[in-house]
Amino acid sequence: MKDRITIEGRDGAFDAYIARPKALPAPAVVVLQELFGVNADIRKTCDEMAEQSFIAVAPDLFWRQEPGVDLNHWSDAEWKKGLALYAGYNRNKGVLDIADTAHAAGQLDGTSGKVAVMGFCLGGLMAFLTVARAKIDAAVAYHGGDTEKYLDEAGGITAPMLMHLAEEDEFISKEAQAKIKAALADRPNVEIYSYPGCNHAFARHTGTHYNAAAAAMANRRTWQFLRDRLR
Repeated sequence: MKDRITIEGRDGAFDAYIARPKALPAPAVVVLQELFGVNADIRKTCDEMAEQSFIAVAPDLFWRQEPGVDLNHWSDAEWKKGLALYAGYNRNKGVLDIADTAHAAGQLDGTSGKVAVMGFCLGGLMAFLTVARAKIDAAVAYHGGDTEKYLDEAGGITAPMLMHLAEEDEFISKEAQAKIKAALADRPNVEIYSYPGCNHAFARHTGTHYNAAAAAMANRRTWQFLRDRLR
């Protein structure tokens, strides 16, 4: 079942897309958007999570700037708009919004009480920051841009975390990926997988660099990781 809910955050109310599995109770996963907003791709990801027996909730991260952003990457104008929203996004306040969403998700009817965060690109970074700063049961980050700039916060990550990196990512250099791996190498609660030959957004259904085989592998790892950690 798919719907929208309102999150009553500490700084105001904002919408979230929700997809529920057929069988309840179930753990919740907060799905964090790219710079295109809660668009068709993110909604499809939520629907897939529901098919895997998770309650998926995708909050509108850009609500402070422009509520209801729903962009695609094929239009140059929409791409530029997404980049502008990304540049103006307040990441510190974003963590608060995500923590508020996670709290609300954990209180929904039919939830088991366990809540994870999972994000892509901007959302991948925000998953990293949220699990480092807030109480979250597990986190998954797909190609989180700028993560290397926040590695001094890695010590705050005590919950299980899974990270997916594309080896040929044009937005996360090989040097940046090496720094990420080195900073997290001694943390037994963090797993990192690299995908050879893959570019940024390799798991985005409609992406230019979508790699079906790599995306399927990453998603299978994600689903199993979350099942194991949210039981």
